[in-house]
Amino acid sequence: MSCPPRARDAGFACGSLPAGTLNSIADVPGVRVGHRTLVDGDIRTGVTAIVPHGGNLYREKPIAAVHVLNGFGKSAGLVQVEELGTLETPILLTNTLSVGTCCTALVRHAVENNPDIGRETATVNPVVFECNDGYLNDIQALAVTEADARAALERASPQFEGGSVGAGCGMSTFGFKGGIGSSSRRLDLDGRSFHLGVLVLSNFGRPGDLRLPGGKVVGPSKAAMDEKAAEKGSIIIIAATDIPLTDRQLKRVIRRSGVGLARLGAFWGHGSGDIALGFTTANILSHDEKADLVNLRILNECRIDRLFEAMADATQEAVLDALVAAGSITGRDGHHRPGLVGALKSLTTET
Repeated sequence: MSCPPRARDAGFACGSLPAGTLNSIADVPGVRVGHRTLVDGDIRTGVTAIVPHGGNLYREKPIAAVHVLNGFGKSAGLVQVEELGTLETPILLTNTLSVGTCCTALVRHAVENNPDIGRETATVNPVVFECNDGYLNDIQALAVTEADARAALERASPQFEGGSVGAGCGMSTFGFKGGIGSSSRRLDLDGRSFHLGVLVLSNFGRPGDLRLPGGKVVGPSKAAMDEKAAEKGSIIIIAATDIPLTDRQLKRVIRRSGVGLARLGAFWGHGSGDIALGFTTANILSHDEKADLVNLRILNECRIDRLFEAMADATQEAVLDALVAAGSITGRDGHHRPGLVGALKSLTTET
């Protein structure tokens, strides 16, 4: 089975910074991604797992931060990440009505590896993000199970597909088929190479608003353009880096995801849930730390513009990556989303 095409296969490279070898979030060492895709009858949904490192996340917590561009969302775990600045479970992405199921799966996973949770030590903060795939998926079927969430975790690998897979199976973007996309940028600091990688669950944007690199504005068919009255989708942006940062610095960096979205033609409408989370694998806090004071390395703030640029470019390209990989799909009640690549070929043929 051949892998779906990538954004750069369609000529969509964003910015001038070099991409990592994989051009994905997995260019950050230790980061893995897994999917569980559900397609059956009117079901077009799934789960995507992002695992920050190969150790015990509850015991060894990466520093993390959250930024909400527009909060029309039902995600879980964000309050504690905002307050404490750490992540202690893998991140799961799914549809809006499956957040609770995925939370339970993460709690069970954490308790299996840490039997003291909730007894001899603190409880655990599961982090789950969602987008509404109800246009293409029978979301009321509540098809996602704890076993599906576990399968996504077990399949996590540095090599993963994008497009209509996992949580991205039923998602739409600018009236086209959306889903999972990823991109990365390589940054050289003090003579060493580091990476900032982005993964998106892309389900946002009004039909007819998509702006491609170079400025061309494209939309799906005229029938789909009739949906232009409201922007009520969502996008989840997950950023990973191996550059040592504080949670404050991470928040500054992931806030620049909005630059990439704006370049694409988005304005974060009233009904849109647009949320970014970032973590660094270079600064880890131990759950069982005995010292009163701990040492952390941080980036010289005068160099942070490089990360701002990388975040904007990688977010923009990750969305295009999802659009290029997704293809077209027909789902619930015959609802259809065309693929971007096919639409561009039709435009080329017509002109």
